[in-house]
Amino acid sequence: MAAKNQSATNKAIKRKFNPGSKTEPNSSSASKKPKFVKPYKNLQNKDSNKPSSNTTLKQKKFPFKKPNLEKSAANDENKVAPTTRERRIHAKELAEARKKKRKRHYDLEQELAYLWEKMRRRNIAKEDRSKLVSEALQKMKGKIPEITGSHVSSRVLQTCVKYCSQAERDVVFEELQPHFLTLADNTYAVHLVKKMLDSASKKQLAGFISALHGHVASLLRHMVGSVVIEHAYQLGNATQKQEMLIELYSTELQLFKDLVAMKESRLVDVISKLSLSKASVSRHMSSVIQPILEKGIVDHSIIHRVLMEYFSIADKSSAADVIQQLSGPLLVRMIHTRDGSKIGMLCVKHGSAKERKKIIKGMKGHIGKIAHDQCGMMVLVCIVSIVDDTKLVTKVVIRELQAILKEVALDKSGRRLLLHLLHPNCSRYLSPDDLASLNLSIPSLCAKDDSELNSETKSSKKEESSDEKADLEAAAPAQADESADLDEDLHSVEGGKKDSYLRRQELLVNSGLAESLIHVCTENAGELLRSNFGKEVLYEVARGGSDDILRPSLNGKLNTLHGAIASLVAESKSEASEEEHILENFHSSRTIRKLIMDCPTFASTLWKKALKGKCKLWAQGHSSKVIAAFLESSDSKVRELAKKELQPLIDGGILKLPEAK
Repeated sequence: MAAKNQSATNKAIKRKFNPGSKTEPNSSSASKKPKFVKPYKNLQNKDSNKPSSNTTLKQKKFPFKKPNLEKSAANDENKVAPTTRERRIHAKELAEARKKKRKRHYDLEQELAYLWEKMRRRNIAKEDRSKLVSEALQKMKGKIPEITGSHVSSRVLQTCVKYCSQAERDVVFEELQPHFLTLADNTYAVHLVKKMLDSASKKQLAGFISALHGHVASLLRHMVGSVVIEHAYQLGNATQKQEMLIELYSTELQLFKDLVAMKESRLVDVISKLSLSKASVSRHMSSVIQPILEKGIVDHSIIHRVLMEYFSIADKSSAADVIQQLSGPLLVRMIHTRDGSKIGMLCVKHGSAKERKKIIKGMKGHIGKIAHDQCGMMVLVCIVSIVDDTKLVTKVVIRELQAILKEVALDKSGRRLLLHLLHPNCSRYLSPDDLASLNLSIPSLCAKDDSELNSETKSSKKEESSDEKADLEAAAPAQADESADLDEDLHSVEGGKKDSYLRRQELLVNSGLAESLIHVCTENAGELLRSNFGKEVLYEVARGGSDDILRPSLNGKLNTLHGAIASLVAESKSEASEEEHILENFHSSRTIRKLIMDCPTFASTLWKKALKGKCKLWAQGHSSKVIAAFLESSDSKVRELAKKELQPLIDGGILKLPEAK
């Protein structure tokens, strides 16, 4: 009976109404919400008179205990927290343990890294370094291909290859030779492969290039592997380069190695000799080139060579597609090589106005670097010769040149761009190869089709046969119109539609470039005259450019420049004792002599301000050529100006005129 009363009491305690709940104690609703109970503390106070067995039951039902703060504080005092150094050491130990599990040769790499820190020092003796290199190579023997892909081991091997003996280097090469193709596309191993090729003998290099056969195209599509192909291409001789190139032309040439050994270098000649299908070769080359262009791997000279050969056989649409892909910032990365520069000029020449705009805008910020590059400069020459949008060229090209005008004028390559604007297509400033490259074109995109021309000639022959006299009279203007149309088409390919003189005037005079150039020449006349490269820029500016393009709008500025040169000549030898006088310097004396003979205005200014009454002083040495130039001038006024003073010097044998050629 007592047990029943006890269980009833417990049930009553459980079901007692909690003020926090929304349910009434006697509510008959079938709600499944949990019934909240009073805290254990209140129950304990209420039932404090209950027997001890009841208390144990409550502790099981409600196992909450008041935390013993004093005891926990004492335990915390006994535990010592690890220091920062201890935590760092522990983390390092864990990291090393993980690396040991992940890397098979981790311990070996650590030993090699220790040796590497010693052998790469600058102040180490050669004998000590040789011992360390031999020790490192001995440790790596038989494991070199496995550890080459590691960041640390690759660096150690590069140092060993650099300082080891030739015999040791040959051993490393022999061990790596079967694995070169695998290592060629590894991010770290590629540097070792390049180092091995640099130190390889002719036989070893030939073996490596031979092993590349059939894999050139696939490696060129790889961002890392293409670096190895380019390096081997640069190191190889003409025959080896041709072997690497020719397998990119056709599937047959890629599969059969015997066909690769050919003397013909041009793709057109290879096709005719092997009787290959031109369309098939074009399709194969397109499949090779397109992935390379899509990935943006355009920095290598071997790719530039392939593209040039592709343009020689590509049809109109294929060539136009490649030009469209290259137009933009991608082209800037190509124009540092000869073939890349030619591709850049072809893109400018055959590209649409929109594509030319993309090319020029892609060069923004790089004009100075391009102008100083021997090959890149020719693309800028092509732009200023062809592009009719002079506002865009002024905004991008001319403005950047004006900021570095003095550096460009004194630079071997940069000055040629300025000289081309002042005196276009001059063989004195541009080599025959440069002039030939400006006239390059893509056959499929040139002028008229042969079929159209043949049909026109056939129709003209039929007309001539009907009535000779009448047709000859009528055919004359027709032939003139036909030739005019043909010339117009060629003109649009070669130099744009705008008149070349008008284009030069807009780029030179209207843009303010000429005025800035005259100012630079005036301020730095002495430095430019004494310079081997700057003297030509000053000469062209001082004489007013070809076709007197700087006159008459800049006559005042040119007279100021002439006066600045005359002031330098008028200085006495004692005043210019620190450096060679302007008339005694080899470069400056000949430049001034040319100006006297070609520019009467300058000759008159120089005579009146600097040389009148002083000819006897300068009648010997390099300066004598300057004095004699007054009598060699084609202008009669210049000759008469100096004849009275110079004739007695000639008669007395003091001044000698150069013999006429």
